[in-house]
Amino acid sequence: MSYKTILVHVDDSPQAAERVGVAAGLAQAHGAHLIGLALTDASPLIYYVGGGFDISDPSLASQLEASRQAAEKALQQFESLARGIGVASFERRLEDGEAWPGFTLQARYCDLVVICQSSNQADAPRYAADFSEHVVLNWCRPTLIIPAAGHVGHPGQRVLIAWNAGMAAARAVAGALPLLRRARQVDVAVFNPEREPYDAHGAEPGADVALYLARHGVRVGVKPQTIDTSVGDALLSAAADWSSDLVVMGAYGHSRFRELILGGTTRTVLQSMAVPVLMMH
Repeated sequence: MSYKTILVHVDDSPQAAERVGVAAGLAQAHGAHLIGLALTDASPLIYYVGGGFDISDPSLASQLEASRQAAEKALQQFESLARGIGVASFERRLEDGEAWPGFTLQARYCDLVVICQSSNQADAPRYAADFSEHVVLNWCRPTLIIPAAGHVGHPGQRVLIAWNAGMAAARAVAGALPLLRRARQVDVAVFNPEREPYDAHGAEPGADVALYLARHGVRVGVKPQTIDTSVGDALLSAAADWSSDLVVMGAYGHSRFRELILGGTTRTVLQSMAVPVLMMH
């Protein structure tokens, strides 16, 4: 089992090279086809007659052209990085349309997507500050989120799984299997298992998921944790204490067109992550 198609979000942000480098490294390692996707973030309403916009307006046309030029420049950097890393199969795509709906549409035909942690900094890309949250909650395959700051190298050597026996966590573990099988060590953290409803963990918390992973050839250990802080804060602390370079976890919440409600742990990790996080909703 491996990833065959990987999609990476390409933009003109300072962090884009780091994100593309991670995606390209994964594509090379898994023999996957790599797609670099840049979007203009133009509302589709501007193309509808009577939508309140005039596509022939010089000011609007100038803004669209500037967005396309920025996207094209970002794709040129993507292609240069992919060639330099030695990715055997890749392509570049430029799409008009709003960022997260356009991205999730393309993501339906991929095994893994790579995006960046949302940022409110002045040098962040032009997209909405909750771009990554919308992507995570609007598609059903693995999403690898790269921190907005710092250098992450080649994540996946020492992996931390946040396990609560829920469906989202189970999906995340299954979606991460190609990475987990290559890891040197996988730690399964189970936080306050006695507080989970309906005896979800069985007689020995974490044992079932560890056995499932072991049958896939994963080197895994279980670390039950009793905590008094929030699970999100405890998870981030554990990742630092155990020198984890990747966190795997379920994403909780729901997203409609302009409404985004995240679970507390998901929100905390997305806001404060220091290492890449693979999430699945």
